[in-house]
Amino acid sequence: MPLRDGDGAIMVNWLEIEITNAKGEVTYRNSFATDLPVNADNVVDIAAAGRARWKIENETFNVLKIKGYNREHNFSHGKQNLAAVLATLNLLAFAFHTVAELVEDLWREALAIAGTRVGSFSKLGDLTAFVLFPSWDALFQTLTFKISLALPP
Repeated sequence: MPLRDGDGAIMVNWLEIEITNAKGEVTYRNSFATDLPVNADNVVDIAAAGRARWKIENETFNVLKIKGYNREHNFSHGKQNLAAVLATLNLLAFAFHTVAELVEDLWREALAIAGTRVGSFSKLGDLTAFVLFPSWDALFQTLTFKISLALPP
C-alpha cells in the first residue's frame, strides 16, 4: 500500500496487532508500516520489533517531557535557527546523560541520592552556580558526599 496519497508515494507493507486478555477484551492494538516483506514466517518478529521500537520511542519522549529536559516547550524563539539550536543542545544533553547513566558509577550514585533527574539537575545547578570545580570527578564526588566541599576563606 502507498505510505501517503499522491504520486511518488513510497510503497510499504502494513500490519496490525491486537492483543486480548482471557475475557476477550482488547488490551493492546497498534499498526505498523514497514518496507520489509511481511509473511506468515516473519509477521510475529516484525510485530515484536514494532512494539519494542514503539516502547523505546514512547519512553524516550516521556523522559524528554517530564524528567527535566522540558521538551514540551517548543523553543520557538528567534528568527531563523535558534529553535533548532536549542532543541539540538537539549537532545545532546539527553544523550550525554544517558551514556553517563550507563557507564559512570558516580553519575548513577548522584542520581540515586537526588532521587530524580530533575532533582539531580537542580543540585548540579545550585553547586555550579557558586563553585568552580577542578574536574567532573570532583563535582560528582561532592554530589555523592565522597568529599566535602571546601570553600576558600
